[in-house]
Amino acid sequence: MKRINKLKSKLSIITVNYNNLEGLKKTIKSVRNQTFKAFEFLVIDGNSDDGSADYIKENEVYFDYWISEPDKGVYQAMNKGIEKATGEYLLFLNSGDHFYNDKVLEKNQEYINDSDIIYFDLEVVEGKKTFVKKYPDVLSFSYFVEDTLPHPATFIKKTAFLKTNLYKEDFKIVSDWKFFIDAICKYNLSYKRVAKTLSTFYIGGMSSNPENRSVKFNEKSEVFNGAYSLFNQGVDDIISYRKTINNLRASRIIKLFIKLGVLNKF
Repeated sequence: MKRINKLKSKLSIITVNYNNLEGLKKTIKSVRNQTFKAFEFLVIDGNSDDGSADYIKENEVYFDYWISEPDKGVYQAMNKGIEKATGEYLLFLNSGDHFYNDKVLEKNQEYINDSDIIYFDLEVVEGKKTFVKKYPDVLSFSYFVEDTLPHPATFIKKTAFLKTNLYKEDFKIVSDWKFFIDAICKYNLSYKRVAKTLSTFYIGGMSSNPENRSVKFNEKSEVFNGAYSLFNQGVDDIISYRKTINNLRASRIIKLFIKLGVLNKF
């Protein structure tokens, strides 16, 4: 454990790791290579035994704070990062994730202000396939029924966690989704989208593992049956309507009608 720089920064980059040494190296290299340097960097390791802890200690000069100790899972580790961070805005760039390029903070740091939640687009790598996932400008309950915001590409004001709650530590997969739906739909926190790509995410983690689909479903159901029980009756309709609209948008005939001016874009 060590805090090298006690001066408060505007930005805190938090990396959570457990037994992912190669991913950790990739993430740390990406953070170190940023041309914009006005941030603090925290690493929270869950007492890894794959060499991660030794690697962190050997490179501690690059971290403003680090710790390697047992925890109850990724969300407790993220909460530890929140507690120790001194920045106004926090970004969780966990092991394996990395910034889109070395100048991305330099080019986009001017947008990180005012709102409680500031989210960018995310490059997604799935095997040999790579694409940029774009997020909507306007968020709603219906959006969060099926989707969420990307924590590797979302800056969150530290004070936002005082207005809502920290991450639910007994959840295994969807506690970040729960935070976002609560923040936007329950506590009405301010937000804005920046239509630029900030980070790169590799599909293959807990939330994208097919074996964890039942866990994900059960955790989401607990949230819907709790604070959002009044909305439950309409959830199936929301999903059905969204799929219908998306199918219509993808229709060649509809696209032709819009191009000809017969229909307005929707």
